[in-house]
Amino acid sequence: MHLKTINKNNDMEKGFRNTLILLFLLILSPLFLNISFKALRVFTTSPKIFIAYSLFILSIFLTLYTVYFGFKTIKTILDSLFKE
Repeated sequence: MHLKTINKNNDMEKGFRNTLILLFLLILSPLFLNISFKALRVFTTSPKIFIAYSLFILSIFLTLYTVYFGFKTIKTILDSLFKE
């Protein structure tokens, strides 16, 4: 019984740690997306436009990963709360 309590606390700590990482990603991904849209609008010359598009693609992937990580974090917290 003591081992289950330790494992549950470990899962809960992992869930709260992931929540803090998720909060950081929720702030960072829209910021990168905003910066990439501004870079696409400002940069029109050849070398700089490639950097702007690569930043835009990177920010799209970061936003999609944030959504995935959010679902994964919520699942971890719910599993640790409702584990038998």
